[in-house]
Amino acid sequence: MTTAAHARTVKEQTFDVLREYDLTTLFSNPGSTEVGFLADLPADISFVLGLHEGSVVGMASGSALATGRPALVLLHTTAGYGNAVSALATARANRAPLVVIVGQQDRRHLAHEPFLAGRLDGLAGEYPVWQHTPARAQDVPGAVARAWHEAREGRGPAVVVVPMDDWFAEAGEDAAQAAPRGPAAVRGGRTASDDALAALATLLTAADSPCLVAGAGNDTADGWQALVTLAERLDCPVYQEPFGARAGFPQDHRLFAGHLPAVRPALREALAPHDTVLTAGAAAFRQYPYAPGDFTGPGTRLAVITDDPEEAHRSPAQLVLLAEPADTVRRLIPLVPAVPRSSALNRPTTPQPPAPGEPLRAAHVLAALAERLDPQTVVVEETPSSRPDLHRLLPARAPLGFLSAAMGGLGFAMPAAIGVRHGAPDRPVVAVLGDGSSFYSIQALWSASHYGIGVLFVVLANGRYAIMDRLSEREGSAAPAWPAFTELSVSALARGLGCPAERVEDHAVLLSALDKILPSLADRREPLVLEVAVEADAHYCS
Repeated sequence: MTTAAHARTVKEQTFDVLREYDLTTLFSNPGSTEVGFLADLPADISFVLGLHEGSVVGMASGSALATGRPALVLLHTTAGYGNAVSALATARANRAPLVVIVGQQDRRHLAHEPFLAGRLDGLAGEYPVWQHTPARAQDVPGAVARAWHEAREGRGPAVVVVPMDDWFAEAGEDAAQAAPRGPAAVRGGRTASDDALAALATLLTAADSPCLVAGAGNDTADGWQALVTLAERLDCPVYQEPFGARAGFPQDHRLFAGHLPAVRPALREALAPHDTVLTAGAAAFRQYPYAPGDFTGPGTRLAVITDDPEEAHRSPAQLVLLAEPADTVRRLIPLVPAVPRSSALNRPTTPQPPAPGEPLRAAHVLAALAERLDPQTVVVEETPSSRPDLHRLLPARAPLGFLSAAMGGLGFAMPAAIGVRHGAPDRPVVAVLGDGSSFYSIQALWSASHYGIGVLFVVLANGRYAIMDRLSEREGSAAPAWPAFTELSVSALARGLGCPAERVEDHAVLLSALDKILPSLADRREPLVLEVAVEADAHYCS
């Protein structure tokens, strides 16, 4: 007597898809609508638990940015998906490719809107690059495969909603064969035409005083090398885009001119010496407070190279090349003549250490880090009031050397730093945060401790939302409407979450701690929080 062959399930076929697309690390905070998928999880699928969905997506985003490949996220119907929306928006702005599976109630009684049924269409607004609920359970594996391609091409979160009973459905009569999954590979890319390159070369050749602007979209090894070669050929200054979430050029290079201002009058002043501006890997231009007028002064020609259609379409430029920046700049170099201009740029000065009895300031901490960090260190930033000092004192010296939240919302840096180290375990990672910022995702420290992720978290603790205090002052308010929170202790909260932590209030103690930790940071397998008491800075830079 023969036994009938095992009927493969949708769940089993989906695991095959996950293996095929190297989606074998699952970032999640589980819910009841996902238990069926997670029960008896195969041994080759690693589960990484985050204690809040924002941290889950943040960790996955950091991992995706470190590896350059889509990362896998599992969220729980409306509650989990809703909690994650801000982090998904940040992932979209940071170009982090994510495959996001969202649980849903059982198909068989969705019409009656049972408990935990999610109204999921449109919940994350336009931030997913793609969202789909398969028409049949048997379409789930193919939808997950397509989500990988959509996330990779769209460089953002691609969402598949899966009702909880789908996992146990029979895969169907095609189960013995590969389910329809779309293309095995998609090749190609945006390449500038020869005519477009010639037009850009003509623009640069006619320039008397050109400059380059590096954007987050140029943050690859090839992108850095190409832009360095072009800058040296033109012997012209290179700026970093305002609010750049990643560095697009080595910031210790002799031609690096600093970060552009994020308000139009100051931007026009910074670019006034230049008759031609070429931006690579960014839109022209991202600003924060509104001010009237154009981005540049009269007569300044503006060109953009970006492979992001949205950046291309919103840039008020004379010429835009919708193409991959590194390849485009590399092909542009031989078309422009080498012109020595003897560019001489001022280098930032390091602040003097505090005198005995004087309080620490953020600049003291950042200068101490700059002196000691390995050039390959990834610095993940979320300290709004100290960001100008960080840019000035702590240059990015390698691709992915700087990472920040492109969306601007808080809660990204702590989990993203964990994800970066998870995805790039050989690179040292330091997260520099304000204490106010750290509270948005402090629960991520448990994940760092539990999974042995050796990130150094440097928390600049001034006991208040200093950036908001400065903005309130700028609006003419005598005092902010919100209180300080000096009674809160980041180090105590960290220890409560199982993460080692120290509080530092003295410059000598700070230097001693950094000298002890940083030399072996690349090999560290235990996180550490350094809560450094600092005086709130009295300035705000826009």
